[in-house]
Amino acid sequence: MTMGNVLIIVENLPVPRDRRVWQEACALRDAGWQVSVICPAIAGYPRGHSVIDGIAIWRHPLPAEGRGLFGYAREYAVALAWQLALAWRVLRVRGFDVIHACNPPETIFLVGLAFKLLGKRFLFDHHDLSPELYQAKFSRTGPVHRALLLLERLTFRTADVAIATNESLRRVAVDRGGMDPSRVFVVRSAPDLRRLAAIPAPDPGLRRGAGFLVAYVGVMNSQDGVEYLLGAMRHIVVERGRRDVRAVLMGDGPQRPALEAMAARLEVAGQVDFTGWADDGLLLPMLAAADACVAPDPVNPFNHSCTMNKILEYMALGKPVVMFDLAEGRRSAGDAALYARDNDAVDLGEKLLALADDSALRRRLGETGRARMAGELAWEAQVPRLLAAYSALNGRA
Repeated sequence: MTMGNVLIIVENLPVPRDRRVWQEACALRDAGWQVSVICPAIAGYPRGHSVIDGIAIWRHPLPAEGRGLFGYAREYAVALAWQLALAWRVLRVRGFDVIHACNPPETIFLVGLAFKLLGKRFLFDHHDLSPELYQAKFSRTGPVHRALLLLERLTFRTADVAIATNESLRRVAVDRGGMDPSRVFVVRSAPDLRRLAAIPAPDPGLRRGAGFLVAYVGVMNSQDGVEYLLGAMRHIVVERGRRDVRAVLMGDGPQRPALEAMAARLEVAGQVDFTGWADDGLLLPMLAAADACVAPDPVNPFNHSCTMNKILEYMALGKPVVMFDLAEGRRSAGDAALYARDNDAVDLGEKLLALADDSALRRRLGETGRARMAGELAWEAQVPRLLAAYSALNGRA
């Protein structure tokens, strides 16, 4: 298939905040594609139409994250209605040959199915396992879980080509989704090293007097495990009396107010800073100042399948990582991390203290991570795989 027009649809985050989707959009643009994007609007990324670096973006309103079955159904229904309406608008204004749908949720396949009737192609960019995510959030299966499995199968049935973020998701596409293996391509989530090349020199003022600064970057939702980091800080600060250790938590999400209240209950609020969502102007200087970084995502079937972007960013910046022993997390970090016992906040704290007391270990892990990121894990190594997936759309009706 020759270069043409592609419409990317993503519901999780707006672009350019969703770094993976934005990097994909820029790579396709650089390869000669005309790129349009439909995504939600949030604070700082207002509703409406804009063009950034040659990429046309349409942002639509979206209700707050759903609570319970009705809330999620309402959120997905509103998003689907906007996606269909805006897809027709993009078709009229710019046209497109391919719909590139990013989950969650899997309802976007309905947009792809509608436009396949007009001869358009559908590429599914599989970011997360929605059935396992539901199980991780609500600790149950049942009818909703079965419905999510059905939507996943229908999405794979609709897709001409699928992209998986790692080998775990590729196996799901083939084994659970029935995809032809030759039509499934692994395009890992990875930071663009050019973006991180301008990391500033560490600013001692950002440490707020800490002898050892721990950084967390990411979403604060029920499945992200930030409570384990707060439990680790309780062990470090209160039980071990190490008030030289401080943590900075960069990110936002539905659980942030509860996590701030938890920090107060655990008597660590004075040693933990919540910055809210951090763009590069705060994120990079704070990571430069940090001595170690943490990924507290708990061990469960969902997280075992996930490639955590934060781990890769930590490694690219040469920071040692502490995390639980997750399958895809270990495939990413290898020997650049210390692995705590499964879902054990105390052991997570002990691993952080091991780094606090051993500068040589910190340096060795950081250098190992940076070297791993300079090879096949870097975004530059993923771009040819992305373009190969688009080449595979050739001749697919």
